[in-house]
Amino acid sequence: MRPDEPRLPAFHGSGEGCYNAGSTRAGEKPDRQAAEEEDSMEFDAHAQAIETQGFTIVENAIEPGLIDALIDMLEGLELALGTEPARNDFEGRATTRVYNLLARDRLFEKVPIHPQILPIVERVLDPGCLVSSLSSIRILPGELPQPLHADDQLIPIARPHPPLICNTMWALTDFTAENGATRFVPGSHKSATAGDLSRSTAGTRCAEMRRGSVLVWDGSLWHGGGANSTDKPRIGLAMNYCAGFMRQQENQQLGIPPERLRAFAPRLQQLVGLDIYNGLIGHIDKKRPLDVLNGTKSRGVIWDVG
Repeated sequence: MRPDEPRLPAFHGSGEGCYNAGSTRAGEKPDRQAAEEEDSMEFDAHAQAIETQGFTIVENAIEPGLIDALIDMLEGLELALGTEPARNDFEGRATTRVYNLLARDRLFEKVPIHPQILPIVERVLDPGCLVSSLSSIRILPGELPQPLHADDQLIPIARPHPPLICNTMWALTDFTAENGATRFVPGSHKSATAGDLSRSTAGTRCAEMRRGSVLVWDGSLWHGGGANSTDKPRIGLAMNYCAGFMRQQENQQLGIPPERLRAFAPRLQQLVGLDIYNGLIGHIDKKRPLDVLNGTKSRGVIWDVG
């Protein structure tokens, strides 16, 4: 369910270089520049919505071919790994999850750097943000509501606070009120307390969205997976980010094989923590982790500038 205010533009994912459709008027700037400016305005609007209400939905952001490939890959992984539901209420007793997806297959490398989502996250956190975790969540028929929680609940600092975590849920299937769409409490990211771990859905709203859409939220927002009363699974990808000065939920440097890390695109290498934050945080003897990994010369740290 999309909130009435503010009314945000939707992204129409149609593959490479996708952006909002619109008419061309005489005297407009060249298509590419106009599209980039339009995208930037939309990214700003989504980031503003997250600041105001704690969440936004980017409609039709992910191209259909990528969604199909991700679903096929996840089905194969679950079969190969023998994935079964957890034995606790939080992860779900009728929910299957596959963690550490960046180590599983190169297909998942497209997810953290997706051009319709990452710019929004960078506006909420900053360009020095990190991949915190990437996992799949398949809510099976019969699952109960997940306890309401905030994703920064275990961080021992006073609330409310500036965003430290910005998380996203990719809808690989339609998300409906009946099949387990994420439920949340609008504005709760500004609360002085975290979620109460209740299963109650009173006062929550439901993030209904079409396959290919993405829910993006402040990590302080109270939320939880919904109950699935249908006969089909609800499949999503939890692509989570954190501030560059924070510890990641999944250890990306040790959890991903070195040869895979070396093959990542430069922006993805930065996102998993192989660079240093603000010219200093995360260095190894004044070297970037990537330089240590590759045995290359480092440009030094902020103290060496000038």
